[in-house]
Amino acid sequence: MNFWFILAQVLGVITIAFEFTSYQIKDKSKYFLTTGIGSFFWLTMFFCMGMATGMDTQVSLMVAATYSTIRNLVFWRIFAKNTPQSKELGINFLLVMVGVALVAGTLAIINSPEQVRWLHTLGMIAALSFVIGQYLPGVHYVRVTVTLYALVVILTQTPLNILYGDFRWNIMGIAIELAKISSVAVFYLRFSKNPKQPQLQFAKP
Repeated sequence: MNFWFILAQVLGVITIAFEFTSYQIKDKSKYFLTTGIGSFFWLTMFFCMGMATGMDTQVSLMVAATYSTIRNLVFWRIFAKNTPQSKELGINFLLVMVGVALVAGTLAIINSPEQVRWLHTLGMIAALSFVIGQYLPGVHYVRVTVTLYALVVILTQTPLNILYGDFRWNIMGIAIELAKISSVAVFYLRFSKNPKQPQLQFAKP
């Protein structure tokens, strides 16, 4: 347990805080800004894990976190402007992001061991649903799709997806996904009491 491993855990906790907060926010632009910052800390967490255990096991995760950071921050600017031009740009950017996810997901499925190929297929479907759900109007699409996506990602952080006798659990990875699911649950508890409330108090400007 060296310095880089400990730092990765700290960054993971920060990621959890941002992820939990983001799903309490109804305003799209503020949601994307918050989750974009969370994705950046997610990226730095994987980098530190790579420094601690070897970059070869973290490169694909760093690529996914970079993809998430860029996507969320671009969507933040698009929804913050909220003009016809920005909406058109948003649709085009969404199509590019879906295309990238399709290519990356297909490659991951092809290169994955046959025993867990079904899991990577579920992961690609869930990831695509989440990317599209983020962009769709309203507060429900993104929360339903992130819950499904988080459940699939949790499976990938268990020994179910780790072959060759290495039966480690990625506890921090599981905690991050559980934070998303619990945040959605808390959101709907509060939403049911006041569905017209634009966002929670700590998310207001």
